[in-house]
Amino acid sequence: MDLVSLRLFVRVIEEGTISQAAVREHIAAAAISRRIAELESQLGTALLRRTNKGVSPTQAGLELLYRARSLLNSVQDIKQHIQGYSQGEQGHVHILANISAITQNLPFLLSDFISKHPSIHLKIEEKNSLNIVYEIEKSQADIGIYTDLPHDANIESSFFCEDTLGLLVPKQHSLSKYDYLYFEECLGFEQIILRSGTQINYQITKVAMAANRSVNIRAEVDSYEAMCLLVNAGMGIGVLPHQSTRTFHIPNTHFIHLKDDWSKRHLLLAVRRKNELSASAKLLLNFLQGDDKNTKNKP
Repeated sequence: MDLVSLRLFVRVIEEGTISQAAVREHIAAAAISRRIAELESQLGTALLRRTNKGVSPTQAGLELLYRARSLLNSVQDIKQHIQGYSQGEQGHVHILANISAITQNLPFLLSDFISKHPSIHLKIEEKNSLNIVYEIEKSQADIGIYTDLPHDANIESSFFCEDTLGLLVPKQHSLSKYDYLYFEECLGFEQIILRSGTQINYQITKVAMAANRSVNIRAEVDSYEAMCLLVNAGMGIGVLPHQSTRTFHIPNTHFIHLKDDWSKRHLLLAVRRKNELSASAKLLLNFLQGDDKNTKNKP
């Protein structure tokens, strides 16, 4: 059996006559009759009752009608689904993002993207910025979002957004009377820091080395949420983006803006080669690069 013969068989029953089905399908009536005769021969049973008024299905014909309709609908669904890949409307996109992107505007942007392209599936992994650039270079993911930092990875990068770093301190801390400070002024205090490989860890270590001092590490954590909770409990102070403090709503803390140039950061989008991306990955990359994305950021 072939799909064309099944489609013509369904059309004949829907139209009631072979001649009318031939008109609708733009094919000779004799060709339709021949195909149905071949179906009956293959199945070893009559599928149609033929009269001078037209045709009607036999019991076997009714059974074939139901199954053929189901099969033809499935084939059409497959066709539309696969064609969607060429247009970027179907597929999977693997994203690596650092903690700053994940805890700030990225969730809202991805939610907006998925509402427009619900058939695209996203896999999102949190990695530090240094790992992101090298994993993108090795094609271990489609798109990376990292904070600009020195690296030698052979990748293509473009601007994503900016964020601003500051210092979160407990309300009862001696530094809580300040609204602006240089980070070097805070080196004597116990710090809650992000793990190595993150851009923040790189910057604060760089400041300490330039001052010929060390960072007074109280605890090393994997997330801004953990940092905020430890600062809120009075265990130390920590550097993080201002937006993250609003995300986690930590009540017993005070945010100090850093006057260091490095506190103004660029988050970048990374791909190995844009022309190597799947259609769905290109669709997402173009969306994240769009000039209108800042209007989608939530306060």
